[in-house]
Amino acid sequence: MTARTLWPVYDHPGDLPEIEAVPIEDRGLPTSTYHLLTRAADLWPDRTALTVLPDAARWREVVSRTYAQVLADVHRTANLLHQYGIRRDDAVALMSPNCDELITATLAAQLAGIAAPINPGLSSKHLVELLRLSGARVLIAAGPELDAHTWDTACALAGSGEIDTLLVLRPTGADPAGPLTPIPGVQVVYLTDAASGHDATNFIGTPPAAHDLAALFHTGGTTGAPKLAAHTHTNEVANAWMIAANSVLDDDSTIFAALPLFHVNALIVTLLAPMLRGQTVVWAGPLGYRDAALYGEYWKIVEHHRIAAMSAVPTVYSVLAQCPVDADISSLRACMVGASMLPTAVRNAFESHTGVQLLEGYGLTEATCASARSFTTGPRSGAVGQRMPYQQIKAVLIDEDGRWTDLAVGEAGTLVVSGPTVFAGYVVGRDTNGPVVDGFGKLVDGWLDTGDLGHVDADGFVHLTGRVKDLIIRGGHNIDRAGIEDALLTHPDVTGAAAVGRPDRHAGEIPVAYVTLAPGAEVSEGTLLAWTTERVPEAAAAPKSVTVLDALPVTDVGKPYKLALRADAARRVTEGALARVTGVHRVDAIVEDGSVVVVVIVTAAAGHEADIKTALDRYPLTWRIEDPS
Repeated sequence: MTARTLWPVYDHPGDLPEIEAVPIEDRGLPTSTYHLLTRAADLWPDRTALTVLPDAARWREVVSRTYAQVLADVHRTANLLHQYGIRRDDAVALMSPNCDELITATLAAQLAGIAAPINPGLSSKHLVELLRLSGARVLIAAGPELDAHTWDTACALAGSGEIDTLLVLRPTGADPAGPLTPIPGVQVVYLTDAASGHDATNFIGTPPAAHDLAALFHTGGTTGAPKLAAHTHTNEVANAWMIAANSVLDDDSTIFAALPLFHVNALIVTLLAPMLRGQTVVWAGPLGYRDAALYGEYWKIVEHHRIAAMSAVPTVYSVLAQCPVDADISSLRACMVGASMLPTAVRNAFESHTGVQLLEGYGLTEATCASARSFTTGPRSGAVGQRMPYQQIKAVLIDEDGRWTDLAVGEAGTLVVSGPTVFAGYVVGRDTNGPVVDGFGKLVDGWLDTGDLGHVDADGFVHLTGRVKDLIIRGGHNIDRAGIEDALLTHPDVTGAAAVGRPDRHAGEIPVAYVTLAPGAEVSEGTLLAWTTERVPEAAAAPKSVTVLDALPVTDVGKPYKLALRADAARRVTEGALARVTGVHRVDAIVEDGSVVVVVIVTAAAGHEADIKTALDRYPLTWRIEDPS
């Protein structure tokens, strides 16, 4: 297999047809993430694979490992997991902020069994449910020196009988610590200590095949409750190749990584993809982009390590656009952005401040990670990128009976994706063959319903208009919430914005907005309302109110949670509608099964139901009356 076959020229949208003229099966891709790692260690044994910062303030005190060293450490750790009974269809849970040992543990879990990364910030209820779904009885978690909160959570899970084995991670570069507190009935050991005596040259178990499950990633649904999306080794390797096949970067490029490893972006974009090219990855400390100290040092880190590419969410670039460029950042060529829609104001501020172009992308966990990418050449205004090779994206109309009808090129509808990155399904339990998966209606004949609205143009560029449940429909007129949010984000005091539909008795819904402000800002909601009204793309999109919040709500997996804002809007309109109705104690709005339900708490139910019904039946609301007792 020639280098040109594996790495075609891919630096312009027009390269896509020639790339796809060669079937992906003929590209000579590794069959698994383990094969990917062994290939890298064979080709570049002495090249630095990982450089890990203990934290942003100590960015010069790094720990580095070559590809040969990473493979040896993965062998030792996978053999330890095999000793603890982990086999091909067994999940290993990982719950920790990023550190040097977590990278090894993640790759080893995919070699010995199935990696199941977990966000330690999830509620206890969700953590228990994810462990139950995955079937994991071995948990690799941050120790007390690395993250005290995660350690307490891990000990609570172990103490309640959720796991049998707790393997503990130390901070990057830390010296061995003292003994761990025993937990009755649970094996508790430091991971590296326990793995040190195992074979570093080979894996003693059965290596994974292409069709085997590699990872179970949790993702937020419309209710905010996480589900487990099952990825095969083919899913992950194929998507990593699609990202690595980027002519902007060469084999000597250095990548910066700061997203947590329980996000697919961190695994696919900043671990597996660079490994295909033998690139070096510089990993931030455990707080990643949440480390306030990182921003004051970031441009110096770029200069010191000659960082060529990074991947982050829009809010990171918004902050970096305000950090003085106090170093030589000429090495920086690819600043990738995804996870949420990129506001125009953020793009303009970052690019004018740094001279570096932002490359927007689009993807979702159910399609492994990335499905569309942008280019430094051939940009397409209004698009999040062109579909990636071997992935197909189209818009369909989904009727009330769930039937799909393909729409014409350029016509807007629900976006669906097919190709080698489409996941196996959501884990619903286990049987004798391992995890049981179900598409839950998201998979139809190999196509994945993304839940996103948009259209695809003739060149395969994807144009998003929003989420299906986020669409604001005012008197039958569809309103793109992004236009409202972009208008608000152009205000110098606004740091975050979200628009939702508020129930209205005449129009069905009207747009309202919620914002966060920069520290110390004193701009009034009325001023923001006037600002936005002047800048929205159409009069119908002008919000009826702008509410300032301390923080915009997110799901347990960190995604924007518009349902919470829709609930707040419903509560406010209900309070107004019932202002003159006696006997109303308070109004709550809750989310049940993905829908907003208004709960009217009355002082005494008798005698007020008719008045409440008269007031609320004029609005498109789901509501009920409850007695406070």
